[in-house]
Amino acid sequence: MYNQPMLPAQTFTSKVIIVTGGGTGLGKSMTRYFLELGATVIITSRKIEVLSKTAEELSAATGSTCIPIVCDVRDYDAVEHMLQSAIEKCGKVDMLVNNAAGNFISPTERLSHRAFDSVVDIVLKGTYNCTLACGKYWIENKLSASVLNIVTTYSWTGSGYVVPSACGKAGVLALTRSLAVEWGKYHIRLNAIAPGPFPTEGAWSRLVPPGMEDDFDMAKKNAVGRLGEHQELANLAAYLLSDFAAFMTGEVVVIDGAEWLKGAGEFNMLDKLPTQLWDMMELMRKERGERREERE
Repeated sequence: MYNQPMLPAQTFTSKVIIVTGGGTGLGKSMTRYFLELGATVIITSRKIEVLSKTAEELSAATGSTCIPIVCDVRDYDAVEHMLQSAIEKCGKVDMLVNNAAGNFISPTERLSHRAFDSVVDIVLKGTYNCTLACGKYWIENKLSASVLNIVTTYSWTGSGYVVPSACGKAGVLALTRSLAVEWGKYHIRLNAIAPGPFPTEGAWSRLVPPGMEDDFDMAKKNAVGRLGEHQELANLAAYLLSDFAAFMTGEVVVIDGAEWLKGAGEFNMLDKLPTQLWDMMELMRKERGERREERE
């Protein structure tokens, strides 16, 4: 049953939801479920080709409306423009899912300040840009709203080898809890999910060292001995956004099969990697970055 839809079919009828990073991975899976529940969903990222393909696919599969809008969440003006475009197209925005993220594994002393910024700017700055823009709109128009942030369990434990991500996600968690208190009087709820191992092509290709997949088998790290199903996370996301969770705010819900309890610090096991493998992975990361810049 855990991989089956959970909420009533029309839970999000007439609701408009923005999902950052909604074109791929967990963002795409959450978007699909929101559409199945009757929502209109705005998906954003920097790549219109990916967004358009996903929007067309999900609209056809669900019968609901998925709208792609290009937005670099690191740029507040771009976020404002995206929000205004969403309002013009849909009449309003009811909910926000801050899912856009960036991460890679590396010894911190190997990172430049630009590499550090590239992760923190998306994870933390992108989240507060979108939350601030939407919050101002909701408060000004006296609208009830709900925000869901995607964090990690190392938001509170920390973890070696992903220090920029850990810093950014810790900030997002603090933002979630702080604004839940401050904006409660405006009927704006903020919650967070801390997912464990939910395989996605993009993230896992960057975070699992090549040739060491068996040594770093994520399924072996948690108490239930398996990976998460995307529908499980989508069910939780939909619940926290919905009115079924109307008395929940400022909360972070872990969905990881007790992974962090079994061994806090998700990437601490990278102590096992030899220097030569770090060299190879750093070269691969730089090559991917160069190709991405060429495409953009």
